[in-house]
Amino acid sequence: MAKKTITTYVDDLDGSEADGTVTFSFDSKLYEVDLSLKNRKKLEDALAPFIKAARSAGGSRRSSSSSARGASRTDLASVRAWARDNGREVSERGRVPASVIEAFDAAH
Repeated sequence: MAKKTITTYVDDLDGSEADGTVTFSFDSKLYEVDLSLKNRKKLEDALAPFIKAARSAGGSRRSSSSSARGASRTDLASVRAWARDNGREVSERGRVPASVIEAFDAAH
């Protein structure tokens, strides 16, 4: 018997259908919010002047720590499983997006 699971995301601001999850960081804390395209644009517009004036803090640099960033294949399998359980799309093979790894690290 086949089984089909459908996940519907709801915009965390207004309850409309969300188009995806936005991950962002503020004061060294990682946040996620499900947003429609309209509300994503509002967030981008609100942050734009601050991003333009800001300097890079090297947040996308890879660390040599033992976190998931330097993970073995087994650890990446755990990251992928966690991502799927939390409604994120990840491929079975290949690179895991940094935003997914950061969210995994923040959750653990």
